Formats: sequence, structure tokens, C-alpha cells
Amino acid sequence: MGQLTDRIEAANNLASLAQDNDRNKKITVEEGGIPRLLKLLKESSSMEAQITAANALFVLANEQERVGSIVDEMGVPVVVQVLGDSPMKVQIPVAKLVARMAEHDPVAQEDFARENVIRPLVTLLSFETFVEDSRTQLSKQSIHSIVQINKEIENNSSTGSNSRNYSYRPYTNSYSNLHMEGSSRGGNFRKERENEKPEVKTQLKINGAEALWMLAKGSVSNSRRITETKGLLCLAKLVEKEQGELQYNCFMTIMEITAAAESNSDLRRAAFKTNSPAAKAVIDQLLRVIKELDSPTLQIPAIKSIGSLARTFPARETRVICPLATKLGSKHQKVAMEAAIALQKFASPENFLCMDHSKSIIEFNGVPPLMRLLRCGERTQLHGVVLLCYLAIHAGDNEAMEQARVLTALEGADRTVVAQHPHLKELVSKAIYHLNLYHTGVHPQRQLYAP
Repeated sequence: MGQLTDRIEAANNLASLAQDNDRNKKITVEEGGIPRLLKLLKESSSMEAQITAANALFVLANEQERVGSIVDEMGVPVVVQVLGDSPMKVQIPVAKLVARMAEHDPVAQEDFARENVIRPLVTLLSFETFVEDSRTQLSKQSIHSIVQINKEIENNSSTGSNSRNYSYRPYTNSYSNLHMEGSSRGGNFRKERENEKPEVKTQLKINGAEALWMLAKGSVSNSRRITETKGLLCLAKLVEKEQGELQYNCFMTIMEITAAAESNSDLRRAAFKTNSPAAKAVIDQLLRVIKELDSPTLQIPAIKSIGSLARTFPARETRVICPLATKLGSKHQKVAMEAAIALQKFASPENFLCMDHSKSIIEFNGVPPLMRLLRCGERTQLHGVVLLCYLAIHAGDNEAMEQARVLTALEGADRTVVAQHPHLKELVSKAIYHLNLYHTGVHPQRQLYAP
């Protein structure tokens, strides 16, 4: 054991020397430090060795080239295996290592997904997340909804990434599998996990959620993989129950998944169907935070997420429009601006239901706070003008537009905003043209604005 103790001490010293010194990090890599640390990480007989190795690798993995060195040394399969097979105290720094590697290197981000790291990460987040539900609501839980989720996962798995052999197993026993699937290769550490201190369990979830966030960031394929597990449902539950860093990391993961869905219609249709229990749970929590909390840190990703899903909502789903229209009048200018950007995606000509959504925005009294945004900073003003133009083009005959003197405001914007943003000239001119016709009692044939 003396030799192992020496190796642990050497790894600790190495991490300490490299902590704030890029030259020492470079020397460590050049002198073959990474394979030695990966070997130490595999020392399952010693938690201390694994924790020390994970922490040292984390110190090194703060830029793409060094993360690439870890990947080249076959570090990704090692990290994934340790994440799945270790006690919680080891999983904490390993999950943080996954997050950092995925953040700094897109190759690592993809390799982790190929090694199926997403399933154990979702399982870590699920641990005890649904316990209260299983105890108090199992008898009331709709069997239909559980069957629905399983069908959904099966369908997603069959239509998902068929080009690779990822083995996604739908969970047939929703609650028992939360504690078993993908973790500890059969639950070797189940007792230890249950007996761990609450702060250890929370820290593991914080790091696991951060890892999912970084894996989903900018990646349609990884976002799809998360939705093909019970990930969305788990994220929604944690957003509802938790606070602080864990809640924030879950929000950011949802924001990345919805951004991916915005850019990919297949993912949008598969993961955010209107009858999907998981999608409904996520949307309910997003709306709750937008309406009830006074925290820009949480409201902004929630607003962005709803905006990203704008093309999934039918015209009758006006409950998503109301809180966004209300937030146009937020005392936090950044929140108000993000609400304007999100509503643009509802009222944009690219949205098939733009006319219906535009009418809803006006009906929920969105025009007066939107007019006030025109007096804010340049960026906020810009997004306010764009939204106002869409409303004028698609619902310009509404009395509220005339009462708010929107035509006068846009004529002013034509002289000021367009001078700084010439690409808006055609849009503003078209909005003014529509309002002039409506205000003189002529109703032109409704036509979509084609940018």
C-alpha cells in the first residue's frame, strides 16, 4: 500500500503545482502524467486514489488541447466506467471532470455520449428524486401516464440515432429502476448511497446536472439522448423541488435541450409533443418560474426555453403567451428584453400560427409595456421594435395598436433605430404601411412578411 500512498501524494502535489500554472500543466502532459493519473483513477480499491486522480485530471482539463490529450489516452471510457461503478464520494469529482472535459472539447463531448455516459448521469440525478412520489402517490399515479412515457421512450429509441448502437432501455418499472439502472453495475453501493450525508447526495446531483448541461450544450444529438431517457422528467422534478446551484444547473440543461429542439424539427416533434407527460412537466415548471419567482438568473433561461419551443404550441395554448407578455413590463430590463425575444418567435412569420399568437400578445396587454421598451437601451429597443413590427403586420387592425400610438412610435423608429440597423428598414416600412392602411379604414389582404 506504500506505493499507492506515494502515488496519491504525487498526484496531490502535481495538482497543487499545476493549479494556477499553465506551464506546469503543459509539463505534466509532456512527461506522461495523464496515463498515470488515469491508471490511478482505476484504483477501485482506494477511494482516496480515485478522488485524487479525478481532481488532478480536472485541474489539467481546462483547455481543449489538454482535454484532447486525455481523450487520446483513452480516458473517456475510463472516466465513464468509474462514474458508473464507484461510491458517491468518487462520483462527485468524476462528474465534475465530465462537465469540464465536455465544456472545453467537442470531441470529448461526443465521445462521452458514445460511451453512454448520459444514462448513469440521469440515474445519479434520479436517485431519491421520485421517492416521495413513489411512496405517497403510487396508488394515485396514472398507470396510463407511465405507459405513455415508456411508449415515448421506445418510439424515440427506434427513430433516434440508429446510425450508432446506443442501447437505450425504456424503464418498465418506473420507480424501482430509478435506484438501479446504470448505476454501480448492479447496485454494489446502494446501501452506502442511501446512508450518505444529504450534502454529499446534493453535491453529486449538482455536478451531474452540470455534466448534462455541458453535454447538451450546442449538441442536438446529445440533447436527443437525454430526452430518450427519463432525463426531462427528472430535470422538471428537480427544478420544482430544489434551489440554488442544482436548480440553476437543471434550468441550464433544459435551456440547451430546448435550444437544440428549436434548431431540429425531428427532436422538437419527438421530445416536446403536446401530449408528452415529460414535456408538460418541463413547461409547467418553466411557466411557474416565469410567473412566480423574482429571479432574473432563473427567469432568463426559463423565458429562453419557452421561446425556443414557440413552434410547438398550438394557438389555443395561450397560457404560455400571458406570462411572457407580462414580463415585457419587468423591472429587470434583461428579463423584459428576453421576453421580447421569446415573443418574437411566436409572432415571427416563420411561425405558422404567427397571426393567432400576435393577437394573443395584444389581448394579454403586451403592447403598453412593449412601447416602454422603446425608451430603453439600444439592444432592448431593437428587440422591442422587431416585435412591434410583427404585431403591426399580423394584427395591426387591433384597436389597442391605435390607442398605444404604435404608428407614431414606428415612424420614430424608422428615423432612429433603422439608421443604426439598416437591415430592419424593410420590416419597419412594411409595419408602417400596414398600420397606415388599417388606420385609414382599408384592410389589405393579410400576407406574411417575407424577410
